[in-house]
Amino acid sequence: MRLAAPFAAVLALSATLSACTGDLPEEDRIVAPILTSEQAFDEFTYARPTEARVTHVALDLVLDFEARKVDGTATLDVQAADGVNEIVLDSNGLVIGGITDGLGNALDFTIGESQGEKGEPITVQLGELTGPALQQVVITYASGSDAEALQWLDPEQTAGGEYPFVFSQGQAILNRSWIPTQDSPGIRQTWEARITAPKPLDVVMSGISRGEPEDVGENMRAFEFVMDNSVPPYLIALAAGDIDFAELGPRSGVWAEPAVLEEAAAELIDTEAMIDAAEEIYGPYQWGRYDMIVLPPSFPYGGMENPVMTFLTPTFIAGDRSNTGLIAHELAHSWSGNLVTYSSWRDGWLNEGVTSYFESRISEAVFGEARAEQEYALSYASLVEAVEENGQDNPNTAMRTPDGISPFDTVSEAIYDKGTVFLRTVETIVGREEFDEFMRGWFDRHAFQPATSEMFLAELREHLVGDDAELEEALMLDEWVYGTGLPENAVAPDPAAFAAVDEAAAAYAADGTLPMAGTWTGWTGAEQQRFLRELPETMSDEQLTRLNESLALSGNGNNEVLFLWLQMALRNEYEPAVPQAEEFLAEVGRNKFVAPLFRAMWDTGSWGRPLATRIYEATRGRYHSMTRGNVDEIVGYEAE
Repeated sequence: MRLAAPFAAVLALSATLSACTGDLPEEDRIVAPILTSEQAFDEFTYARPTEARVTHVALDLVLDFEARKVDGTATLDVQAADGVNEIVLDSNGLVIGGITDGLGNALDFTIGESQGEKGEPITVQLGELTGPALQQVVITYASGSDAEALQWLDPEQTAGGEYPFVFSQGQAILNRSWIPTQDSPGIRQTWEARITAPKPLDVVMSGISRGEPEDVGENMRAFEFVMDNSVPPYLIALAAGDIDFAELGPRSGVWAEPAVLEEAAAELIDTEAMIDAAEEIYGPYQWGRYDMIVLPPSFPYGGMENPVMTFLTPTFIAGDRSNTGLIAHELAHSWSGNLVTYSSWRDGWLNEGVTSYFESRISEAVFGEARAEQEYALSYASLVEAVEENGQDNPNTAMRTPDGISPFDTVSEAIYDKGTVFLRTVETIVGREEFDEFMRGWFDRHAFQPATSEMFLAELREHLVGDDAELEEALMLDEWVYGTGLPENAVAPDPAAFAAVDEAAAAYAADGTLPMAGTWTGWTGAEQQRFLRELPETMSDEQLTRLNESLALSGNGNNEVLFLWLQMALRNEYEPAVPQAEEFLAEVGRNKFVAPLFRAMWDTGSWGRPLATRIYEATRGRYHSMTRGNVDEIVGYEAE
């Protein structure tokens, strides 16, 4: 079942990476610094990393599909300051069987009271030293059957329909539900894992595969992985199921269920070109391989930038590579987010905003300036709409989330789109060559380290602004990062990017004229999305029927376009679209689509609320915990 993945190359790469840190004596491993500024403080962890911190995690786990849990051991390498005799770890529902030091001596521990999504602290009394200034803590444990990071799928929820599937989603603070560690982005850790799974399933992780799988009994196999670069703990990820591999290039490939693999590989054919383009802009790709896995459709995100193994939703597959900006985005995270990571969740734009800007640059290099400008225009329009909807002075529109507001409640456009527009604005004012030199230096200076907004602004001023008061005033740096809304110096997209589309939208608004079928099918996915977004909010059944018949919206193979059609239809109580919407919501778990469709139904009142309730009762169990949480809030769902 496992296709011939390039194991020789993987093994050679593993050896190369191991030469960096992983196979060195523990005391010689490079440990990422812990930032101590107020901006670096992470209120979503119980850890006290300036006293004692985890530097390496070794997992030895069994995947129990019947009980829907993982169980085994986690061995933590711990560095403690002089005089510190305990370490505090994060947990959320973990069942602890016992804790010892590296020499097998039992350690005392206490499990504190749970505080909602933050989970509960595990405080462990440290034991014997096992190396210079290093101790080990060995935890025997199991995840709870409802661990929020893990989604267990029955065979019928997969494309093949024959074998079960499991995948993890750790961001933001979910990994503490299956790994007992200090679950904070600023506490970077190396890791290794041995994962045992039932045959014939394959296992992949966000680390380099180490050797061939080993038979461990008649029906089980063990897979080993290593990540020798220190990463934030939310980037430790696994998936297991009936998956095969297709090579895309000398350092890239894709895993997927056999029924999906061929079309996934065809959609991802530009991956190597994207890696080359990214390196040309901001320097060497420092993770060795760039592989991907296309997960079953219940995956809640478009993509997740897990190192060396990006997790992807199948909804990006359109047949024409029009949605591969998603790949550019996840690849860009290999620099912004994975190489240099925010220390606190309040600096979310440092990952997502920088990445979205970099994504645009990769798209420009690979697909051309016109497509990149269209994608930027969509991003800019989303930001403008979000600011109009939430208000220019709403603190939820600040890039750096202010105190008193949960960073998980920040308007997503303020993290992604506002960050993109900010960096595009800086680039335009200072010049691309100078800005690229700065950004490359930023990644080089802070590789495999945490960072904060104040650090980024300080370095902008040191390396770009200097003593130029006029430039400082023109950039409006503090207003962008700490202020709300959209600053007045924001660089707008070129109106020519969507000139023809906007003209067609205006014609429809004036007299109902629709684009010719040939014109519509000749538009890019971005152009089709733009047209639909520009249509009136309120439309009649007659208008919607004509729109669908003329443009074949319900048969569109691009899920981004199909979603906009279904959202429009449900918002306007269009009965003919209900069966397709119901089918879509039963198959797709991507929160970007699911939550807005339930919102569209719910906001209609008496027409849509019974419909939303009925559909959600049938589909809720298929969604990831993150998607469920969002829809629960929309429909007022309360578990019995």
